[in-house]
Amino acid sequence: MDTVNFNGLSGATYQTTAYPVNQAFKAFGAVYIICRRYIENGLYYFKPIYIGVTGDMATRFDDHHKAACFTKNGGNFICVHSDANEASRFLKETDLINHWDPVCNG
Repeated sequence: MDTVNFNGLSGATYQTTAYPVNQAFKAFGAVYIICRRYIENGLYYFKPIYIGVTGDMATRFDDHHKAACFTKNGGNFICVHSDANEASRFLKETDLINHWDPVCNG
């Protein structure tokens, strides 16, 4: 899978791994970014449409409360930044949301 870096408002860079949205995961804590992956001039780009956190990637996406928004906005990939620390995940989520202002976080 692709490695994709996202910057937060603070200037910090968060390294993620990109997977198709239907990817099954084992249980681990993470910051995740639902993206629309698209091609422009022969290059792949990832546009964040939702940023969230979870303590268990194995169950987070069953009946997600923003699933309709993901579909409406072309969410086709999930970029995952593993982080076992709950407080750290929330800080990173806020930093990323403040920078990207994803449409489905509104």
